[in-house]
Amino acid sequence: MKVDFADRIGRIPPYLFAEIEKTILEKKRQGGDIISLSIGDPDIFPPPFILDALREEVSNPRNHNYSFSQGEPDFRQAVSSWYEKRFGVEVNPQSEVVALIGSKEGLANVARAFVNPGDRVLVPDPAYPVYANGSTILCDGVPVVMPLLERDGFKPDLDKVNGNGAKMMFLNYPNNPTGATVDKTFLGRVVEFAEENDVTVCYDNAYSEICFDGYRAPSILEVDGAMEVAVEFHSCSKTFSMTGDRIAFAVGNKKLIEGLTAIKSQVDSGPPVYTQRVATKALESYVGDRPPRDVEKAIETYRERRDVFVKSLCSMGFQCDKPKATFYIWLNCKGGSIKFASKLLDVGVVATPGIGFGNYGEGYMRFSLTQPKERIEEACERMAKIL
Repeated sequence: MKVDFADRIGRIPPYLFAEIEKTILEKKRQGGDIISLSIGDPDIFPPPFILDALREEVSNPRNHNYSFSQGEPDFRQAVSSWYEKRFGVEVNPQSEVVALIGSKEGLANVARAFVNPGDRVLVPDPAYPVYANGSTILCDGVPVVMPLLERDGFKPDLDKVNGNGAKMMFLNYPNNPTGATVDKTFLGRVVEFAEENDVTVCYDNAYSEICFDGYRAPSILEVDGAMEVAVEFHSCSKTFSMTGDRIAFAVGNKKLIEGLTAIKSQVDSGPPVYTQRVATKALESYVGDRPPRDVEKAIETYRERRDVFVKSLCSMGFQCDKPKATFYIWLNCKGGSIKFASKLLDVGVVATPGIGFGNYGEGYMRFSLTQPKERIEEACERMAKIL
């Protein structure tokens, strides 16, 4: 029997991180000591109260039934309360919140609800691949690149973006992979652009809580008029080191939440109830707009690693600023990113070539600060020998 993939499968490139995982496994099989600074999967364990809550909630037989497609009511209420504490934004838990099986799932499914074949979708470049691939190409949409250039602070120049006829725009700050940040003034311009061009904004705010040096990431929903044009995605993955638990949420315009929920009702049955119960306790652990001490300690650990790594890179002759958010270092590697990554691999250091995030990522490397400080120092020593 001949089995052919759908045409849309042929239009998406191989998933970069899956290829990196294969490389790491092969090197380990060969007996190499590999220091992986590639995939953004926290090495810091979830806070003890999260692990205690997981044990408690997973042991409750009542938590093993199907969830609602939109999520459990108490979880959605916790999201609503968290938004008011953290951002000063009031949202209706009944109609403006939906639970997600990780924000990646929500980012892909929101496009399925609104993007028709041939619709133009504005996507940043470099960027998390799901915006152009999982959200646009797999919905038979047409990705329209918004370059994120260093001279613009890795923000799209909205004066040069052609929004005419576009259906949707994806943005992500604090930014993966560049670590760039924005303020509410910029987000206000985004909302104005959306209103003028009748474009839906999908704002990926997964790194809002991983911030340093006094910076606090805003929500786009803090901007007047944003609730008319935007949906924002958050995740417990990075904040509480719960990547494998797959729990996140989207908040925003009622119609956008309704469409996303309609898609989810056809393709999944919501996150596990026990995971939502734990995430509820996680969100409730905030005191005012501040995270619990365990999360603050994790952020301080990332800051310390950032300082060590940036100092080492500068000592090697690179120009590298300290990012104010995320646990990524985005380095201008002064050449081809694939070649640079291969050179690092020769000394057992794995990093992500910028070309994997889009054409405008070429010439850069992304390093994840998801290894202990001692391993980062070891990686820097290895790099210094060959660079």
